[in-house]
Amino acid sequence: MKPPTRLDAPALKALAKAVSPQKCACALGPCAGWESMTEDRWPAPHMTAMGSLRAAQDDGDTALGSEPTFEEFHPEGTRYESPLAPIAPEFFPYNRCDVFACSGCQRVLLRYTEFGGYYVDHRVRALNADLVVDAPPPDAAA
Repeated sequence: MKPPTRLDAPALKALAKAVSPQKCACALGPCAGWESMTEDRWPAPHMTAMGSLRAAQDDGDTALGSEPTFEEFHPEGTRYESPLAPIAPEFFPYNRCDVFACSGCQRVLLRYTEFGGYYVDHRVRALNADLVVDAPPPDAAA
């Protein structure tokens, strides 16, 4: 099985601009910010995998040889759940996302799974091209 195509910020922005979303009638709702959802709400038959924002894998390790950062990118003071939070592929949670297109409403959606000590939380956010930023990885400044 071929691994998913790794999308960077310019490719993600181009993908978002290439679609013309229509009014969504799927069970996901608007998803402007990160929304929790149960697996049974995910409309799998209508979703096509477009790629991933995850770092390339090499024998179980990331391309950098370490776990992707949990650092978030909020230079304007937004928060994780904000619909205005930037979409920075090198930062959490985007660095753990897969990218899907919905055949029903033509939206592009980001999806990842949050793992806690006693829970699994599937989350989804609609891709907004205006919020995609090409910020360097947090360790690039070091």
